[in-house]
Amino acid sequence: MATYVARRLVWLPFLLLIVTFVTFALLRFGPGDPVQVWLGQHQNDEVRARLRAQLGLDDPLVVQYVRYIEGVVTRLDFGESFQFRGKSVAELLAKRIPVSLQLNLAAIIITLGVGIPVGLYAALRQGTGVDNVVVAIALMFQSLPVFITAPVLLLVFALHLDLLPTQGWDGFFSPKIVMPAVVMGVPGIAIVVRLVRASVLDVLGQDYIRTARAKGLSERIVRWRHILRNAMIPVVTSFGFTIAGLAGGTFIVEIYFGIPGVGFFTINSLFARDYPVLMAFAIVSTTLFVLANLIVDLTYPLLDPRIRLGAGNVT
Repeated sequence: MATYVARRLVWLPFLLLIVTFVTFALLRFGPGDPVQVWLGQHQNDEVRARLRAQLGLDDPLVVQYVRYIEGVVTRLDFGESFQFRGKSVAELLAKRIPVSLQLNLAAIIITLGVGIPVGLYAALRQGTGVDNVVVAIALMFQSLPVFITAPVLLLVFALHLDLLPTQGWDGFFSPKIVMPAVVMGVPGIAIVVRLVRASVLDVLGQDYIRTARAKGLSERIVRWRHILRNAMIPVVTSFGFTIAGLAGGTFIVEIYFGIPGVGFFTINSLFARDYPVLMAFAIVSTTLFVLANLIVDLTYPLLDPRIRLGAGNVT
């Protein structure tokens, strides 16, 4: 297993180089100029040229990229924010990454905590009215975008019932996290329900399930130890992609509910053409995505002892 983990981690720097170079080039050749955004209407050619030289934006693209990567690799220096002069990007992100991680964790708990038991329940009642209702509701929730569920929750739970606050952030255990987490977690619930249902139906037809019941094991043990455990492998496989989907939803949710996380900060930096912040976000998000998928792969042997992680692929 150690060889497998090391082999996966060796590829991380090469993946980061590809992602950072593409992001770096797109930002530099994209529309807009951070100097113009920064100076606004009060600017002239001399001031603009001096500021561009000070920021190193007049250097060739390759020179700028190499200088940036050198700072990241040797000093873990993501540069200084164009928008907030005098503040490092690492300092700005360090305050916001924990907020987004807590929000995503809450959404994942809702997604898995509701999706797994409901999917199992629907599969065990295949063909009944309950199964049809669960599938129909799952399809409906999966088709609801964030900009539909967020206003509905605000209207019902904040405006009419006055049960939950509308915006802000006070930590993981604050009521302010409830609506944003639900908005992010609901689409994932529908996906997990359908995935668990299909996987459980496939496992129910296996010989070892009939053998377990023939041995006299209680239905509770058969369901949780044999059926659900083996049915979770496809769910775990999709977990990495679920993280990617949550990252996209974080942008909208954090803006909508006024949460001071990475998504809200990144969108503001995009409009301000704050290149160092956007580059740091690309590096951090890519690293987290790779590590999350590695953790997913490492959970396979825990669910199915027949799976071995060797020097090559998962076997």
